[in-house]
Amino acid sequence: MLSAARCHALRVRLAEAVRPEVLTAPGWSRLWVEDVPAGSAEPVAHRLREAEMNRATNRLRCTLLRYRDGLADLVLVADRGFLDAAGLRAVAAALTGSAPVEPAGTDVVPVAAAAVPDWARAADAVDAGVAELVLPLSEAGTAESWRTALAVTLMRYDPEGSPGWAVIGTGSGAVRVSPGAAAEPTGDPAVAGLLVSDVDFRTDEYRPCLAPPLPLTFSLWRKGGTVRLRCDHQAGRISRAQVGQFTRHLAHVHRQVLANPDVAPEAVELLDAAERERVAALGRSDRELTTTPARIDAAFRAVAARTPERVALTDGEVSLTYRELDDRSDAVAAGLRALGVSDGDRVGVCLERTAELVVTLLGVLKAGAVYVPADPAYPAERLAYTAQDAGLRLVLTRLPELPGVTAVTPDDVIAAGTDPVTSAVSADDPAYVIYTSGSTGRPKGVVVPHRNVIALVDATREEYGLGSSDVWTLFHSSAFDFSVWEIWGCLLTGGRLVVVPYFVSREPEKFRDLLAAERVTVLSQTPSAFAQLLEVPHDDLVVRLVVFGGEPLDQRALLPWFDAHPESRCRVVNMFGITETTVHVTHQTVTRRHALAGSRSVGPALPGWTLYVVDPSGRLLPPGVPGEIWVGGAGVSAGYLGRDDLTAQRFTEDPVRPGGRVYHSGDLGRLRPDGTLEHLGRIDSQVKVRGFRIELDEIRAVLLEDPDVRTAAVVVRRDDPADAATARIDAYVVLAPGVPGATSGVRKRAAEILPDYMVPTSVTALDSLPLTTNGKLDAAKLPAPETPAIPVEAPADGDDLASRMREVWGSVLGVPVGLDDDFFELGGNSLFAVRIGARMREGGLPPLQLRELYRHPTIRSVVSALSPTS
Repeated sequence: MLSAARCHALRVRLAEAVRPEVLTAPGWSRLWVEDVPAGSAEPVAHRLREAEMNRATNRLRCTLLRYRDGLADLVLVADRGFLDAAGLRAVAAALTGSAPVEPAGTDVVPVAAAAVPDWARAADAVDAGVAELVLPLSEAGTAESWRTALAVTLMRYDPEGSPGWAVIGTGSGAVRVSPGAAAEPTGDPAVAGLLVSDVDFRTDEYRPCLAPPLPLTFSLWRKGGTVRLRCDHQAGRISRAQVGQFTRHLAHVHRQVLANPDVAPEAVELLDAAERERVAALGRSDRELTTTPARIDAAFRAVAARTPERVALTDGEVSLTYRELDDRSDAVAAGLRALGVSDGDRVGVCLERTAELVVTLLGVLKAGAVYVPADPAYPAERLAYTAQDAGLRLVLTRLPELPGVTAVTPDDVIAAGTDPVTSAVSADDPAYVIYTSGSTGRPKGVVVPHRNVIALVDATREEYGLGSSDVWTLFHSSAFDFSVWEIWGCLLTGGRLVVVPYFVSREPEKFRDLLAAERVTVLSQTPSAFAQLLEVPHDDLVVRLVVFGGEPLDQRALLPWFDAHPESRCRVVNMFGITETTVHVTHQTVTRRHALAGSRSVGPALPGWTLYVVDPSGRLLPPGVPGEIWVGGAGVSAGYLGRDDLTAQRFTEDPVRPGGRVYHSGDLGRLRPDGTLEHLGRIDSQVKVRGFRIELDEIRAVLLEDPDVRTAAVVVRRDDPADAATARIDAYVVLAPGVPGATSGVRKRAAEILPDYMVPTSVTALDSLPLTTNGKLDAAKLPAPETPAIPVEAPADGDDLASRMREVWGSVLGVPVGLDDDFFELGGNSLFAVRIGARMREGGLPPLQLRELYRHPTIRSVVSALSPTS
């Protein structure tokens, strides 16, 4: 069988007669002559030349093409094992001269092809193609220098796949190349091959391979006073832009290898100045941000002045117009001033998700203060920590008590005073402080100025047509920065904000009914929450824009939504964002095509925001290469409250724009050639579970504060990668000497400190934690978490109902369930609760509302609550 991958070709434009008699050695090809009825520059002549140049052979094929205009081309194609580059050039010389030649080839050893690397992948398949550079003769180098350069470039593009070495295919087999060491033969597959020739083909056309034997095959030869560097890539899902980029970077790396043959791979610069500017430009939006910095409350007043009678806020039976919301928040501001609140003071807001919450947040801003939201469901210790760390002047709440801080109700505030408020706060001053998970064991407060929120609204207003005809939902806790987008994205564009009560947000049927009744048009969701909505009929909704954020989105899960809500009627947008960079950073419109492909793209940067992907040294990485995501531009916050050391570490100078700042996200990602970002997860131990940002080290630190615990490890498991409900946090502890083996007390103490979404599903006691040879936790060797033993139980009242419920709970949770087992301690969460309620309805069992499950988390207590006498 003829192999195009083994063949190379040469075309010589003739000015003299051909001498076929020189082909006298055994095995030589005859000379084929074809008279072409066209001039040499005509398309038919070009097609015939290409056909001959790509005609594979197992030895040598010689063809003479004679054109109507008197010119001719000699085309030679040879198997590399029969005739090498020097031999091919010699045959051409002999055919146009007088000296006979003997065949001279090299042993060609096949090389196994590795898979196309992620950095070179494209969304769509392409035909085989070529990238070629013309280099000065001073960069010719040697086969060894080019091997080293190619190995270093591969290592820098894929540091995990090439840990200190790279496999390179050559004409005589694959070799493992480690910079500074001799190449070693290997049978491992290779991504890239290298063919180097010092033959000067002058004005002749040389084709080093008719078909690339590997995904990327690089060839070098001389042509007059230049060196040609060519990359042939295979057909398939390979990005031609990435192939061209890699070829440029290979040439740049080779220059550095020539200058310093002993250069360390990590010291090599992939990008020259022009490439750095090109890559930096990819991380910026094509559209400039047009924004006028202002205070959030001032921007709201402007909207209220334009549309005072339009409804701004709906909460059940309560509706407030923009005028009423303006007036009520003025009253809160006046009361806060009367209570001694001054410009820049931090004021805690710990209220349920209601209209009162929105009025209060706006009132705090009008008072010139900074709101610090906290969820009333948080444990008392976490609320107390937030109040102390933020130095709160006071906290507006309806909780009966909040130790260690002055707590007042919104009613008390409004009654405190009515004098008009004047404030000197500017757009550059803080608007809010939101606490996020912290690796030190305690949350850290992120300080966000007014101007950042204004920029976010201005960056999205035109693109998504946000305006007065829109109806938004307030679905998320005010302590989660997604609420910043929901509240101010709506009110600063003149829309109507519909409050979604907590338990409605956890029951998909009721949430769907609310969306339909209020005719919501803009819906913001975490993927986990949206998955619940997809489980109930949703065809009658009039939503025109769905915005995802808070956690990674599996776009394949959106296909049922597209079935009911075509792209022509509803735009679906995936946004990657970080609290430290003001909610959102990128935006990707998701189509059915994206969903079918399972795309991981989170889109390009928002106007005014900037993306960089960098290596551990902070150097820009080219598109396709994974690294840490840094974010710059209009959304970068002021830093962490009272944590100057951490602020200096995570917020640094913009590497491209002097005077700018960037935030080091700790997220892993890569830019694509079109400027879109692929989010690849966390570099550190921070994860997202059901939309909540969680630092595993924070949970571990809380466990280690327990005097009964000597050491601890925390991991996240997801039994079904496609099912967010199966995500669970499992803890492992080594108990102190003399402590009984039961871990229920450890979990109970953690639950008193951590929010419910951070409490480990299980706490398993071990004699010791498994470690790697480097002394690090070997998470792969942690045993399966402990599950509670199911005792033999006496029948309960309503035993048939209890038995059927045990079946339902067990099938959903995937573990055996006893009558007195706590739903949440078995790994239950709000997503599983929804499924249990649905399964009970399907099985004809009494309806179980989510609120009741929180009140009665065992089967025995649920049966009692559902009994007719309850």
